[in-house]
Amino acid sequence: MKFQKSEFFYQIVALVLSFVVVHTIYVGLVRPNADAVLERERQSIAAQETTGEIATIERSAWVVLKDYEQESCFILMLWVMAIMGLKAQGVAAQRRMLSQPLVSIEEGRRVLPEDARKLARPLEALPEPERAFLLPRALRGALNRYGSTASVADVSNVVRDLCDTEADRMDSELSMVRYITWAIPSIGFIGTVRGIGDALGNAHEAVAGNISAVTASLGVAFNSTFIALLISIVIMFLMHQITLMQERMVREAQDYCDDNLIRHLQS
Repeated sequence: MKFQKSEFFYQIVALVLSFVVVHTIYVGLVRPNADAVLERERQSIAAQETTGEIATIERSAWVVLKDYEQESCFILMLWVMAIMGLKAQGVAAQRRMLSQPLVSIEEGRRVLPEDARKLARPLEALPEPERAFLLPRALRGALNRYGSTASVADVSNVVRDLCDTEADRMDSELSMVRYITWAIPSIGFIGTVRGIGDALGNAHEAVAGNISAVTASLGVAFNSTFIALLISIVIMFLMHQITLMQERMVREAQDYCDDNLIRHLQS
């Protein structure tokens, strides 16, 4: 419960910091540069009307990034990357325990049920955060079940059930990551709808010969979707890497229990 509260607080702080960082960059850098580019385009078009020369339209990344939908996508991108960073840190901490001798059993020794309590004491002496990790919990559960039932089959079932439960828990905790991954392209499509709606609202100007308002609105439509889809590709890749890390950690914890404990148990 304490960990859940701290994780919720971390997510709120990460969201606020993501908003502050991205909005500061947009206000101080992106939108001023985009306005300068658009002003140069307007001057070029005005010079074209005066001199008859063909105006050159600059394709600028500042203009592609300037709208509110793109800003929202970058805020969500930083937020979800912070959440995935926390998940990756937790998985890495659990994987580091796989290299520690949590149970000391000499090669060739057979563990009897009366030895289970003695072997569990170092696990119970671990610091509180580490005691909640999958590997110590699986080892404690296996030793407790072996001490009470003396059944190797029951021990294997306990380890497998704990690993399956942990895998399901970690998968469910990625629900926020999946939601944000879905929300980013949705925001891009919102920008598309807004841009097309503005373009249709300025259709009368295009009929009169002024297509600048229509092209600007269509630029909003396509740019927002373009940026949102690019960000989604990056986030989906990172999410699959986090999922793979978690699955590997669970399998390695189960293998650790098999190799370092279960095969030593006396049936």
